[in-house]
Order: sequence, then C-alpha cells, then structure tokens
Amino acid sequence: MSLQSAADVPLLISSPNSSSERRISPSWSIAHLKTRLEPITGVPASSQQLSLRVGSQDAVPITAQDEEQARLAQFPLQPYAEIIVIDTRPPAARTDFSDLSAVDKYVMPTAEYESRTDSVLAWKKAQKLGRFDPNAPTIEQQKILASEREVEERGLAIGSRVRLLPESDARRGTVSFTGLVPEIPGIGAWIGVTLDEPTGKNDGSVKGKRYFECGNNCGVFVRPERCEAGDFPVLDEFDEDLEEL
Repeated sequence: MSLQSAADVPLLISSPNSSSERRISPSWSIAHLKTRLEPITGVPASSQQLSLRVGSQDAVPITAQDEEQARLAQFPLQPYAEIIVIDTRPPAARTDFSDLSAVDKYVMPTAEYESRTDSVLAWKKAQKLGRFDPNAPTIEQQKILASEREVEERGLAIGSRVRLLPESDARRGTVSFTGLVPEIPGIGAWIGVTLDEPTGKNDGSVKGKRYFECGNNCGVFVRPERCEAGDFPVLDEFDEDLEEL
C-alpha cells in the first residue's frame, strides 16, 4: 500500500548534516515521517525532534502523544515550508558526517597516474601546457620576472626618491640602479640606492664590480619591497619640523 498521494507537499528538510527538498504526504504519520527522514539526515527516528517553520513565522513543534496515529495533515504544511530536524542524542553519540579524517582515501601511485592516457596530466602533456611548454620560463626566470614587475609597480625608476622600509629605518635616498646583481646571493632584481647620508654598505660596487657611482658608504642594495617611492626631501637634522616628518 502506497502512502503517497496527489496531495504531496514539497518541503525543505534541514538537519545538522544535510539540507534537501522532499515531497511529504499529509497522510503520513509523524512516526512514518521520522522513519523516512532517518536515511536523509542520519539521525535515528527515536532521536529526532521535529519542527515546522512557515515563512518568517516561529517554528511549530511536530509532536503528539501518539506519533503512530497523529497525521501530518493536522500541521500547517505549505509548499517549501521548512522541517527542522534536531538530533537529541548527546554530542559524543552523534556522527559527524563532515569529518573525513577517518575515511579511507585511495591514492593512485604517481607512476600509475603518469602512465595513464585519460588524465589531466596526459592532456597537459599533449597540449604542451604549464611545465610541459618548451617555451615556458623556469622557476628562476619566473621569480626574476615577478621581481621586475614589482620594481615597475612600485615606481622605482632611476632617479626616483625613496625611503627605506620599514619606516623605522628612516633612511632616504635616490634610486641609482635597478636590475640583477649576480654577486649578491638570491634570485631577483635589486635596487641600488644612493643614500642621503653615508650610512650604507658600499660605494655602488659589489665585489669589485661597479653598478653606480656614489660616495663611500652612501650606497646600498635592497629588494624592491624595501623601497617606497615618493616625494621625500633630504632630511635636515637641524630642521625644527624633523620630528613631525
């Protein structure tokens, strides 16, 4: 005997672990509804506390002394109203379906995956994309390009006035060089700054190779992120407004 009828009502079912739309028959008993909701919500029928919310109205408990006999027709079922399922079990007894830590996962061996012809990797190889592009820049080249873009984005052109970062450094100067300096360890562009005061580390040369001209100890090489370009005048230690700068 089928419990469904032409009067089935589409309702939204909400529980701690699920949310879905189902067609509910007003001829069902509350007990039968709970039985139908168990595989949907993962909450045992005996541990379900049901309520019905219609629009913005307060939720109405779906309960009765005899849930085997009480029919859903006695509740204000309306299309797309929400049935809320609360799990009354203690938290320790509930199953957390969102916790995947204990779920066994199959991991295909790398060699097997690389040998497949129907994988994304195989498609990338065929299309010569990413690291399979013979003309693609190396990781080192990508880092160099990224640093060169940062130089441009920060407006660190030759002749630009800059102050060094962090602001606690307080030193100011003029950009005298931008580019690679193989004599200094690290990948990417360097900014050669002629400082206003002789508080630097060199005279614009590194290990005997000159990159720009400046006085002794007036030169320093820093990464682009340590430079802020702007209209920074030379600091005068005798300026009364120095503390306000």
